[in-house]
Amino acid sequence: MILNPKFPLYLPGVKNDSNDNVSIIGANLREDITTLGYFVSGNGGLEIKIQNKYFTKEYGSFTEILKKFIQDNQLENVKRLGIAVPGPVLNGKSSPARLGWNLDVEEYKRDLGFEKVDMLNDLEASAYGMGLLEDADLDPIYTSGHLENGNVAILAPGNGLGEAGYFFDGKYLRPFATEGGHSEFSPRTNVEVEFYQFLNNLYGIVSWENVLSKGGLFNIYRFLRDVKRHPEPEWLADRFANGNFVEELYKAAVEEDVLICKIALDTFLEFLAREANNLTLKLKATGGLFISGDIPQTIADYINKDKFYEKFKISDKMEEMLRNIPIYLNRNPNTALNGAALYTAYYQE
Repeated sequence: MILNPKFPLYLPGVKNDSNDNVSIIGANLREDITTLGYFVSGNGGLEIKIQNKYFTKEYGSFTEILKKFIQDNQLENVKRLGIAVPGPVLNGKSSPARLGWNLDVEEYKRDLGFEKVDMLNDLEASAYGMGLLEDADLDPIYTSGHLENGNVAILAPGNGLGEAGYFFDGKYLRPFATEGGHSEFSPRTNVEVEFYQFLNNLYGIVSWENVLSKGGLFNIYRFLRDVKRHPEPEWLADRFANGNFVEELYKAAVEEDVLICKIALDTFLEFLAREANNLTLKLKATGGLFISGDIPQTIADYINKDKFYEKFKISDKMEEMLRNIPIYLNRNPNTALNGAALYTAYYQE
């Protein structure tokens, strides 16, 4: 994997020969599946040698998974560790609510002998990982042109709602994390006010993550079923009970033409366009918008690109700016893993 020139990332260590041929473990920690990879750096890029997945809840700590990965693959003297976590990182520590673990980079240096350990929010890691994307990984929603100079926004609904950005300093893109997914959701129409009240009874404070995530998609679906009384086929309830909710909802909408599922996906995508608009305006992301995450990647073929764009650019006064922003869907599921490894390979102050 080599750096894509469309992403002029600030990685000063790329020019340092001491960062070539370095062994690295990258890790993407998630509440369902944690993915680890063994990488070797070189020529300003990375080569992945091994990649394994582990069911997160079967382990009591990240250290257990890390030791198993090292043992399973008979790895020795690995120099660096890069970790992507679903939550904020402060002073090399993180306690992601979705994991229930306390993570500390100093612990991994001390106990496992890594010479360098870096821990990033998973969307910040994804922002670095997008620097390794091939053009084929980027599906244009609005434009097939190149990225313009300017800040860039990243929106990624999955188990939670990840939001991040790149600051463009005039030469390089510098990724940064946000916790914007926890900002408050606001309704626009009368039906959305009903939906808000439904969520308010469940959560109190209603965040965008309560709407744009796997749990959020379920919230939309059960509002349509329980409040708006759209019928749910009995066979579909059985599929939900025994399968992956997002995948089963998508298949029911596309293959069986189930109305409640189509309305749920349409509603989700309208909210996604609206929050993409919010994030783009807040970051003044004239350089582009990237949609990533499990849900958009799963339902990619359902997305009506023209309709998404029309919903995205609605604004009180900023439509002229919004209509010129390129929008891409990232179809690569490993950007956080690759980005954590890339950062620890080449980022140096």
